[in-house]
Amino acid sequence: MFRSFMLDALAEARAAAAAGEVPVGAVVTRGTEILARAANAMRGGYDPTAHAEMRAIRMACAALGSERLTGCTLWVTLEPCAMCAGAIAHARPARLVWGADDPKSGGVAHGARVLSRPQAHADVEIVQGVEAEACAALLRDFFAARR
Repeated sequence: MFRSFMLDALAEARAAAAAGEVPVGAVVTRGTEILARAANAMRGGYDPTAHAEMRAIRMACAALGSERLTGCTLWVTLEPCAMCAGAIAHARPARLVWGADDPKSGGVAHGARVLSRPQAHADVEIVQGVEAEACAALLRDFFAARR
């Protein structure tokens, strides 16, 4: 039975927003088990690589004791950037699911399209638009409040 974990990723995104971070959240699952959950933490950690999906990948790999996320799904509220898409290609999850598209900085369906390149060495199933409006609204509201 399919279960969406995007609401869990959205909870992480809301936590990021509350911490003053860009509201992006990610969850890694295997079956119905959540292996890792993370929010953006770039500003607080002074780390430009601390995107939610990078952090979730690191945590899930540690939990599995492997550099690969075989049989796992990565849920993220925003289309991953090129950096994160590269990490996803290396981690090789079975599936990548995101909420809001990112025409400006996305690296999967937009921009570099990293996972479409033969160099990606990964066959990741991609599912777009899960809870897209809720994910996009969270980002819109966050940036509107800062303008």
